[in-house]
Amino acid sequence: MKTRAELKAEARELLAGNWGKAILLNVISILAYLLIGVVFLGVIGLGIWLAQQSVKNGGVNFNISEATTRGAAGANNGGNLIGGLIGAFISVGVAYTTLNWLRTKNADFSPVRGMFSAFSRKYFVSTLVLYLLQAIFTFLWGLLFIIPGIIKGFSYSQTYLIYKDVNEANEDNNLNYLDYITLSRELMDGHKMDLFILQLSFIGWFILGFVTFGIAFIWIIPYYETTMVAFYKDLAGDRFLNYRG
Repeated sequence: MKTRAELKAEARELLAGNWGKAILLNVISILAYLLIGVVFLGVIGLGIWLAQQSVKNGGVNFNISEATTRGAAGANNGGNLIGGLIGAFISVGVAYTTLNWLRTKNADFSPVRGMFSAFSRKYFVSTLVLYLLQAIFTFLWGLLFIIPGIIKGFSYSQTYLIYKDVNEANEDNNLNYLDYITLSRELMDGHKMDLFILQLSFIGWFILGFVTFGIAFIWIIPYYETTMVAFYKDLAGDRFLNYRG
């Protein structure tokens, strides 16, 4: 298996000369992180203002009604569910397009069409079912404490890409949706720490993104996402391209 440095080098090589297309492909995630950066900037500004007011007024007490707090929390929970589902569909579309790009080295694709490819008739049902199954299993494992849920999240992390590979040329295979999760778990056996450390190696880049109030994420997100797909491509190879179960 390739080292972290080799996976990152593969991602950079693919992106070289194609940053514009990669940024467009990942634009939704980039905008989300830009928003986080703006909020981060706003929180810092609010904190400075509150500190100034506290010093000026000898201590400021801000009260928010319980009803307002509960209403906002309820709306936030509903928004998180819908936002998480939409985000999953977009992430899957980006991953599918990036995997094709890594394998063919052909940048002749539509970033917008690629980004929303999981919403197509071919992938919509499978993406929805696999998302729900993974969410349920991860939640149930999380009930045993947080760590088991996180570990299972890594175990299931390759499910969508395995589904794409298996069904690319063998739509009449004998697998059901649970089988793809099982295949991901088997593929990641002994490699969960590899993925964790690979993700952890980007922490400096993400800190840079927040320090620049989200601006650096324009380049960081495509680099990160491409590296994660390169990890799958290297780990799985051609194992699932002709897999029939």
